[in-house]
Amino acid sequence: QRGTEFEAGTSPTQPQQGRRKNLEFEPLSTTALILEDRPANLPAKSVEEAQRHRQEYDEMVAEAKKRELKEAQRKRKEMKERFKQEESIANAMVVWNNDILPNWENTRNTRRVRELWWQGLPPNVRGKVWSLAIGNELNITPELYEIFLSRAKERWRSFSETGSETEADDGASLADRESSLDLIKLDISRTFPPLFIFQKGGPYHDLLHSVLGAYTCYRPDVGYVQGMSFIAAVLILNLEEADAFIAFANLLNKPCQLAFFRVDHDLMLKYFAAFEVFFEENLPRLFNHFQSSNLTPDLYLIDWIFTLYSKSLPLDVACRVWDVFCRDGEEFLFRTGLGILRLYEDVLLQLDFIRSAQFLTRLPEDIGSDRLFACIAAAPMLNGNRKWSQVSSSKQKKT
Repeated sequence: QRGTEFEAGTSPTQPQQGRRKNLEFEPLSTTALILEDRPANLPAKSVEEAQRHRQEYDEMVAEAKKRELKEAQRKRKEMKERFKQEESIANAMVVWNNDILPNWENTRNTRRVRELWWQGLPPNVRGKVWSLAIGNELNITPELYEIFLSRAKERWRSFSETGSETEADDGASLADRESSLDLIKLDISRTFPPLFIFQKGGPYHDLLHSVLGAYTCYRPDVGYVQGMSFIAAVLILNLEEADAFIAFANLLNKPCQLAFFRVDHDLMLKYFAAFEVFFEENLPRLFNHFQSSNLTPDLYLIDWIFTLYSKSLPLDVACRVWDVFCRDGEEFLFRTGLGILRLYEDVLLQLDFIRSAQFLTRLPEDIGSDRLFACIAAAPMLNGNRKWSQVSSSKQKKT
């Protein structure tokens, strides 16, 4: 069979040519051509040319082997890092479950626990720690959640049957409530679309709808504000339904979140002014560049703060930001902002107003938590001897 392939291009006086297929056939590789002898109708290679081709081929093989070795080493390193990380998480999980959570009030503020907290919470204790750290000052019970969920469902039924909601004396106008319903439907479909779990037909769609609907009944004075769905979604991924609602309502009742979700422009500007004090302190070159470009914090911070970074950062990175936010409070939200600016300082210094705004509203998808947290750690919230709470408080006292 092999002989028939080579008949047309083989000469009895040149048996070496029998090793090569006719040129009508596709060569197996470009490197293989180097070692092939020429067809019978062309002059044979000289000894020097044949040697040169052999050397080139050997060099190509050596280079390919080097690349394979490098790739194998990279994969081994990645696997080693992953095992190390998994082992670290497993060890931390034991400490959290056995030592910290059973003695929460006594251990939460110790140096050891705060350091462990900074490294990121193990996924299976994350929800529990978040709930404890956020607290329940509003004294919401699972039963209360069911009451507000029932009210929300009644409204949805009424809305679907009549096309409008009945008036209720709950502090929200008819237009506001209808707007909230439409916004919730729209926003749920845009919540973590790559996960496909919150969109219609997904396993968490109805759950997210329930938590958000119940909240609009619980706090009609706030209603639903675009971006809330991301916060509720992150909580749902880590907590049971009623616990997620309790954490959600308490979280949104914190002064900073209330200012943003109520769109209290005056208070928001004071938060931005406090942020700029630490921005100038930590990153003076970038601060001056933004000043000269007229790039103000509201152009990027609003989106970051509204969703607690869950829309701006990869979900695993955002969860680690949430971990320390639950530990440190609102200060950490603004410190994270400084960390992002530090991480991309060299890039941002080269960009004009438009490109900077675009970059900050759509951050790179490959942002890693270790690199980001190294930058956050390098951005202490100190202005002279003043801490965030002192600077923020002084700004808010000014009229």
